[in-house]
Amino acid sequence: MTASGGPLDGRVAFITGAARGQGRAHAVRLAADGADIIAIDICAPVSDTITYPPATSEELAETVRAVESTGRKVLAREVDIRDLSALQQVVADGVEQFGRLDILVANAGVLSWGRLWEMSEEQWHTVIDVNLNGTWKTIRAALPAMIEAGNGGSVIIVSSSAGLKATPGNGHYSASKHGLTALTNGLALEAGEFGIRVNSIHPYSIDTPMVERDAMMEVFGKHPSFLHSFAPMPLHPVNHEGKKGLQEFMSPDEVADVVAWLAGDGSATLSGSQIAVDRGVMKY
Repeated sequence: MTASGGPLDGRVAFITGAARGQGRAHAVRLAADGADIIAIDICAPVSDTITYPPATSEELAETVRAVESTGRKVLAREVDIRDLSALQQVVADGVEQFGRLDILVANAGVLSWGRLWEMSEEQWHTVIDVNLNGTWKTIRAALPAMIEAGNGGSVIIVSSSAGLKATPGNGHYSASKHGLTALTNGLALEAGEFGIRVNSIHPYSIDTPMVERDAMMEVFGKHPSFLHSFAPMPLHPVNHEGKKGLQEFMSPDEVADVVAWLAGDGSATLSGSQIAVDRGVMKY
């Protein structure tokens, strides 16, 4: 079935970390809304300090199939966002194939657990280098192409609730995500003259492999006071049958709904905003 008449018809979106989880959900949703997709993922281990299974080539291929099932085109590549030249090449190849670049969803990131004074240098550097430096490199590769296209556009930076508040047990992750908030706000001012909007989203407890429940519960078991920083969600959505759904985690598709809105013209007045995608938990 071909997507046509959608709000993103004729536009092109570049999405990092697209093999699974939130990245796949964003790719499929934006394609369903009419966009062609440039999708990348490392599809390999990032570091021995990241203990959950890495994305795979097969998962990226599944994202390709899901995008193509909407009728849109996709260019997929296995790229590490820490590699600026590889990012620049895939952007150039995508623009050559699709003719333009309108949307950037800087989604790729990693997470590990531990107290700040107990983690290794590699654990610290891996999270900062992927989440913060890698996102800057993604922006460095994509923004010139968006500016050159002359169509304005939307940049959506995937931060976290940890980018707005303290999260004991993963302070290095929180530091990287706070950095993305500052990156968002500065870029919004710098890119505004080209009609490019820049906003960050701040999801909380999304059901993806990154959650790594066992590692999280081990940290909370050792340090129960940390639990106070990870509150339950106050909003309990009700389905069409009048039943409340499970509240432990949200789905990637719920985040993709917000990304799609930020990518489209309905959010045209927003730039430099931080959008909490958390069912109200940040109000605790």
